[in-house]
Amino acid sequence: MTVKPKSITEKVAWSGRIISVQPRIRLVRSFDERSHSYLGYMLRVKGTVGNEPCEFQVALGKAAQAKHRFHAGMDASGDAVPVPDPRLETAGFYKASGLKILKDTEGEPPAGPPFHGEPFDLETYRSRGHRRLDARTYDTKCTTCIWGCRMPVEMIIDHWNPSRKRYRFETFCYGPKSCLFYRPGPTRKVPGRKGMSYTEEDWVDEDTTAHRGPDD
Repeated sequence: MTVKPKSITEKVAWSGRIISVQPRIRLVRSFDERSHSYLGYMLRVKGTVGNEPCEFQVALGKAAQAKHRFHAGMDASGDAVPVPDPRLETAGFYKASGLKILKDTEGEPPAGPPFHGEPFDLETYRSRGHRRLDARTYDTKCTTCIWGCRMPVEMIIDHWNPSRKRYRFETFCYGPKSCLFYRPGPTRKVPGRKGMSYTEEDWVDEDTTAHRGPDD
């Protein structure tokens, strides 16, 4: 007998220990221009999806985060839907519902880096601005930090023909400039029409975060 695959809109149950909560932000690039969509938050969880043990990520909206105040160390559960287009989400699941806190943490989070505890509201991230973060540094040091962010990037190659797009992921840091873990990594290049390419130089990050001091 052939087993039909589950519908991509069918919700699955998940539960486990929250490893981190980071902002869920999408980046659109068009040569030397960029824009951000501050969508909510992303839970990184070590637990089970259905009956399968794994580490996974669940995207949720800002209202759900404001209500439950998720942070690293909590045990939680809920339902979610597999994302239809993995190019547009760093999480594997979204449309989270039925959220429950099974066990909260006790005491204050340890001093960072990496910085744990409850993440800030999205306007705080927007106002702070970010610096590019080396992908390897993110993977080894920053996946649990509230200031780290891995963004899906949609690149419009030709603004005269917006249907021409490419996709990738980029990592950024919203944290203190004095963080000992921080490494910028190589500059990022954005492809354009007719083989052109734009390089996002260091001054872009410096300008974006110029209003912050070294420990802010």
